Amino acid sequence: MGPVIDSVLPRFAEPILNVTVTVGKDALMACVVENLRNYKVAWVRVDTQTILSIHHSVITQNPRVSLSYNDHRSWYLHISNVQDVDRGWYMCQVNTDPMRSRQGYLQVVVPPRILEKDSSTDMVVRETSDISLQCRAKGYPDPYVMWRREDGKDINYNGDMVNVVDGEVLTIRKVSRLHMGAYLCIASNGVPPSISRRVFLRVQFPPMLSIANQLEGAFVGQDVSLECQTEAFPSSINYWTTERGDMIVNGKPVRGEKYETSSIDQGYSRFMTLKIRNVTKKDFGSYQCVAKNSLGETDGVIKLEEIPGPISKTTVLNGTTLSEKERLKMKQERYSKQEAEEYQWQDTDFVVEEEIVPTTVLEDPPRPSCSKINLSSYVLTLLSHIVAAELFS
Repeated sequence: MGPVIDSVLPRFAEPILNVTVTVGKDALMACVVENLRNYKVAWVRVDTQTILSIHHSVITQNPRVSLSYNDHRSWYLHISNVQDVDRGWYMCQVNTDPMRSRQGYLQVVVPPRILEKDSSTDMVVRETSDISLQCRAKGYPDPYVMWRREDGKDINYNGDMVNVVDGEVLTIRKVSRLHMGAYLCIASNGVPPSISRRVFLRVQFPPMLSIANQLEGAFVGQDVSLECQTEAFPSSINYWTTERGDMIVNGKPVRGEKYETSSIDQGYSRFMTLKIRNVTKKDFGSYQCVAKNSLGETDGVIKLEEIPGPISKTTVLNGTTLSEKERLKMKQERYSKQEAEEYQWQDTDFVVEEEIVPTTVLEDPPRPSCSKINLSSYVLTLLSHIVAAELFS
């Protein structure tokens, strides 16, 4: 008898599925009952024992809760604009005796958010002091919070170089100028979007100065540049002075001016250059690079000394001094003349010292004494005598 009665009672066709929804979205929970007949379905909030709906009617006063159904079989509980307080167990029950029911869990997840009033803002501290940057975050599940530098560089974290520091609090002991920069607090919990907060850390320190070359050399008439590097925060006032204490004022380069000053800023560093044009005797001496801020001042000295200028080779000809260029030109002309004399042999005169003996009975040609003759004429005369001798032999 029992089994027969049980077979005609309502039964749940499937379990109620757990639902996860992001806060602010809408949630839908389904209850499927077969063989319901004249029995009724109700939705109940388990933890508060609050009845939300009975059959076709919504009982709760919560305007975000509504009900829908289909073919007297599927019953849907709708919760719009889900909030944290909606998280929990929900029961679908049928008014049999004893009551039959199924439960499903509504999980409400919340993306992280940073609590502004409990988190650090931009900070200015003195070098060597201890600092703590705080970043409080909320969300569900609880957010994971980490710190890193905005520029991606490693953080000197109490002696260790690390790229990321876990936790809501970043504590740095004996902060230095190398810690200066923007830091990002990043909170995430797997529910998009992750969120970040930017905190800029500024570290104050008095000026420091370095000079790569404290001794520079130049010859008269040369242009020379003197260089020095300073570090300071707050930014320092920088300038140059001469050995007499005269300040060399910064300004735009002007043609014909003796001095030209320039500087390039890189963070808390500044690279200074002093250019001295057309150096004269009175320009040799000491120049001072000076840096001042509200925390102190410093200076460095660069000494400019005279060195010998480039030497130009000269040649004295007949009391006249010739430059290297003129001397080379004369040398090239002399060699060109010698080459012409060597190769133009047909126009060259020779001295003939032996006597020419004819082999013919003809009248001897005049015997030349040691004299200068033209080579071409000599050859022609010799050939004519040889021909005549052959004819009369």
